[in-house]
Amino acid sequence: MENSLSRKDRHRIETGIRDKYAKVAAGAQGHFDYPVGRSGLEALGYDPVLIEKLPEILIDSYCGVGNPFSLGPLNKADAVLDIGCGTGVDTIIAAMITGPSGKSAGVDIVEEMLQKAKAGLKLMDLENVAFYKASGEKLPFENNSFDVIISNGAINLVPDKYKAVKEAARVLKSGGRFMAADQVLSGELPKDLNDRIESWFH
Repeated sequence: MENSLSRKDRHRIETGIRDKYAKVAAGAQGHFDYPVGRSGLEALGYDPVLIEKLPEILIDSYCGVGNPFSLGPLNKADAVLDIGCGTGVDTIIAAMITGPSGKSAGVDIVEEMLQKAKAGLKLMDLENVAFYKASGEKLPFENNSFDVIISNGAINLVPDKYKAVKEAARVLKSGGRFMAADQVLSGELPKDLNDRIESWFH
């Protein structure tokens, strides 16, 4: 379906995503039908020691659908990319795990999310984290830049998923890992394209 989207369709999708997640940046509660914030982190089995190190302003906006760190370990000195980082909770956790010899980068298309991520980062003693405004379809990194790519509830929002996965493979080092937690459709797609687009970001 992604390849059949017109420029107008893509604009609608991206505008809808930005509008919704600009509101989520102010606080995730009430925008989702699953636990968010601290309750979400605890329900998904995040390390409680790491949760306690996070600034409350970032915890408040957490809206992940899964725990990418449950899919495999991160190693000290790993370079980690978080696609669709939101307010940076997973990006910052990755940096805490990999330590000062590692690095962690987060990308997102929603300016309000990135602003909050950067504000939260200023409250922490971490120098190995950076945030960038970019789409998963066009990553601003050189080939073979990362040991691990994580993503949490973001790939499903990307209009061209094939392109996003291809970009992830490009920036991932040989033998690297792509650890994604996401939502999948468990029934038939709506037949009407307009209905599909409307449900894209709800």
